[in-house]
Amino acid sequence: MTPNVTLSHLAQIAGARIEGAGALDASQTITSISLDSSTLADGGLFAAVPGTRVHGASYAFDSAAGAILTDEAGLSIIRQTDERRPILVVDDVRAVLGNVSAEIYGHPSREMTLIGVTGTSGKTTTTYLLEQGLIAAGHKVALIGTTGTRIDGRVVPTKLTTPEATTLQSLFADMLAEKVTHVVMEVSSHALELGRVTGADFDVAGFTNLSQDHLDFHPTMEEYFEAKAAFFAPDSPLRARDFAICVDDTWGERMAERAGSGVRVGTRGQEGLDVSGRQVSQDATGAQVIEVDLGGHRVTADLPLPGDFNVANATLALALASRVGVDVDAFARGLGEVAVPGRMERIDEGQDFVAVVDYAHKPAAISAVLRTLRGQVDGRIGVVVGSGGDRDSSKRPLMGAESARGADFVVVTDDNPRTEEPAPIRAAVVSGAREAATGAEISEVASRREAIDAVINWARPGDAVVVVGKGHEVGQIVGDTVLHFDDREEVRRALRERGFSGRQN
Repeated sequence: MTPNVTLSHLAQIAGARIEGAGALDASQTITSISLDSSTLADGGLFAAVPGTRVHGASYAFDSAAGAILTDEAGLSIIRQTDERRPILVVDDVRAVLGNVSAEIYGHPSREMTLIGVTGTSGKTTTTYLLEQGLIAAGHKVALIGTTGTRIDGRVVPTKLTTPEATTLQSLFADMLAEKVTHVVMEVSSHALELGRVTGADFDVAGFTNLSQDHLDFHPTMEEYFEAKAAFFAPDSPLRARDFAICVDDTWGERMAERAGSGVRVGTRGQEGLDVSGRQVSQDATGAQVIEVDLGGHRVTADLPLPGDFNVANATLALALASRVGVDVDAFARGLGEVAVPGRMERIDEGQDFVAVVDYAHKPAAISAVLRTLRGQVDGRIGVVVGSGGDRDSSKRPLMGAESARGADFVVVTDDNPRTEEPAPIRAAVVSGAREAATGAEISEVASRREAIDAVINWARPGDAVVVVGKGHEVGQIVGDTVLHFDDREEVRRALRERGFSGRQN
């Protein structure tokens, strides 16, 4: 049940002063909070923050709010209206939003086991592995991440990998009301930097790896690393109580040093590991049997996901489960049921070559996907690749270069151009591919649909083709318009148009 929290109490927590004609009514209670004035419940607290185009305070007067939380700039805007409700004024709304939201909803994360996973690649897969393993171990589980939110299997629409603090705390409250025992969530660098997880009580945090991405938001790799380190550093208010850190790359080694405690997880036979994983066997589909040593307790698990990186993801998931007291033998049995949408997802229409869709949209991830496919087939590799607009432009040629190094046929196309002109984006990817000088055939096809046709029609028996970049996404963003586009649907269509019947091999 949501507690009755007074405005004066919230002002004390936020370090806010109360302004406005309603300032004397600081004893009124608040039971909800939102950043979206259009969805705010009657009498809730409207958090008005600066936006990229307009300040949220511009929407305060017409909202159903019982009170408003904003900054000095927002107060100036509100004072131009005939506002009569109390206004809580702070220096930085986002800095207090998590703690205020948690207080309003009664700190629900404290009553559940909360597991967070951060890193560049592997967050979604690791959380899916955790969800299935926890279910197999007998727990009631909720998941929050890139593909959305599920509460005990029920889909709850959410937009961001890590929702805003107001939404997140409301979700936690709903989960607790539905008797969820364990919450697994992806924690993005944006969420750590923008305070979305402030007020969330993490029992354990996991780190997958770090590679170039989001340098449009974090100017350098060091700043990107520091954003992630807020989840682990001893002097950080966002630090989780316990950690499991994959040290398969140098950034992981650095993160383990920064954390100073927790467990070191690895799959490369390094010295000093607390948890180690390895592949025991692999079949023709890429499905694997893995073995994980959890400090002397060894478990074996079927893993239907191909690739060395998924051995690392599964090992990390087991390490995290063990840190919160889960029965790891039961947990391991659940890993065989995992299917992650748009992550090395095979499309089978009875064709005599491998066709895969994957979310890889950064250089290191593309390299890992192509390396995995190379180990699965004796034939050639084809890839469809593009890069998003209004995002880190420095990774575009690197994506092209990794595609050319790992594939025999590279089709460069549009991803989500957003508000940028698509042609220069493609040109940067093509340039990187050509400069790699590997001998790969490079083609540029603007239409993503036609690019998929090109790679499917190129493939011969024993080859493998992969469409990277969008994975589970079902829309292509062009300008301010989202057009329906699902790589999985398009690969299936192209296979059928080529004459495959849809019979499964």
